[in-house]
Amino acid sequence: MLFSSLVFLWIFLPLVLILYRLLPGRGKNALLLVASLFFYAWGEPAYILLMLASITLNYLGGLLLDGREGAARKLCLALVVAVNLALLGYYKYYSFAGDTLAALLGRQVLPVRDIALPLGISFYTFQAMSYVIDLYRRRIQVQKSWFLLALYISFFPQLVAGPIVRYTEVEAQLRRRTTTLDGFTYGIKRFLYGLAKKVILANCFAARADEVFGLDPSQVSTPLAWLGALCYTLQIYYDFSGYSDMAIGLGAMFGFTFPENFNYPYLSRTVSEFWRRWHMTLSGWFREYLYIPLGGNRRGKNRTLLNLFLVFLATGLWHGASWQFVAWGLWYAVLLILERTLLQKPLAVLPVPLTRLYTLFFVVCGWVIFRAPGLRAGLLWLRAMLLPTDGFAAWPVSRYLDPRTLVLLAVGLALCGPVQALWPRLRQALYDQEETGPAQSLALLALGFVCLTLLVSGTYNPFIYFRF
Repeated sequence: MLFSSLVFLWIFLPLVLILYRLLPGRGKNALLLVASLFFYAWGEPAYILLMLASITLNYLGGLLLDGREGAARKLCLALVVAVNLALLGYYKYYSFAGDTLAALLGRQVLPVRDIALPLGISFYTFQAMSYVIDLYRRRIQVQKSWFLLALYISFFPQLVAGPIVRYTEVEAQLRRRTTTLDGFTYGIKRFLYGLAKKVILANCFAARADEVFGLDPSQVSTPLAWLGALCYTLQIYYDFSGYSDMAIGLGAMFGFTFPENFNYPYLSRTVSEFWRRWHMTLSGWFREYLYIPLGGNRRGKNRTLLNLFLVFLATGLWHGASWQFVAWGLWYAVLLILERTLLQKPLAVLPVPLTRLYTLFFVVCGWVIFRAPGLRAGLLWLRAMLLPTDGFAAWPVSRYLDPRTLVLLAVGLALCGPVQALWPRLRQALYDQEETGPAQSLALLALGFVCLTLLVSGTYNPFIYFRF
């Protein structure tokens, strides 16, 4: 079930909100758990048992960890993490591993299986692992209620596409929270802004990006290649940040405070800064549970560079089981290593506009690797972008630039960070949790009306990160 679907907006969400207000204390959590399981089963009925098994695994793993010391405690953690990774590995990477081994050895080693990727498995597995790892580190108390742990892992606002919420961030809120009028109003505001990002902007850019990237990359002109890259760059930002806004807003409606996931990443002055601003909960997860355990930056420069390489290799694989995503992860690994070595001094003295252009250039190129229909196609696309070519005469860039697309491209470019940087008060108003003035209320009503109109009249409404 999509947040931007009419079923969710007209039936599911209103019904859950009304029942939530009517039910007493413990009934609220019971309602949210049932609603979350129904929400997941709506899109993945075959895999609801897998998610319940994952919840139970981590619940029992937490109980086994509690009270144990020394080697026994480490063994319990290793077993729980290994089973979590095994489940994720089987459903997400089995086919990739089988194809890779077959290509290397010239014969099929693993049996061929048609394994569908369960919705949101990467997100809820990482959330569950954060619980057992933090429990091992004694940062939290063991959760003795299966139902509360199940609610943490399966809570529908952030279940299938984040933000990745660590247990430490909501431990107290699971048992006791207050839903205030200001908090509820803020939740509606964040949800509507996120819905507008998704429906008005991301869907338009997605349609154009799909159209352009569906062409033969060897026949695409340089201007058209850049148009496709730009459309996808804006699509993935407004799609994913819009989903995160909606998730944060939904959490606020029920009294939860979720971490922010984006901080205008296209304003970054380095690639390193980009990853501190983009999908911040995933970056934070890898930093906390992989980079630091590997040694972080505490074991010398060479070890630090190796750790960065391993983290971004893992980041690429987390996003998808193919060499395309491996290449995307390695793209950023190389860039971050260069920023720690050869580029460190030049980036420190260059003017801010130039460093932002440098960062944006490499980020856009990275998105081409990420989006293209295969690694080879991505390389051909980059060649078309970087080496001037006229392309196929029947595909002029003007064919893909109608007035609506031009207007929305201008709006998308302005609102992905530049306007907020120039007018900080606008940025503050968007995130203000205490006051929503009349002008902003009217703007929200108008955005909501436009979104509903577009949803009623259209059918193209994908979410990028649902497939990760």
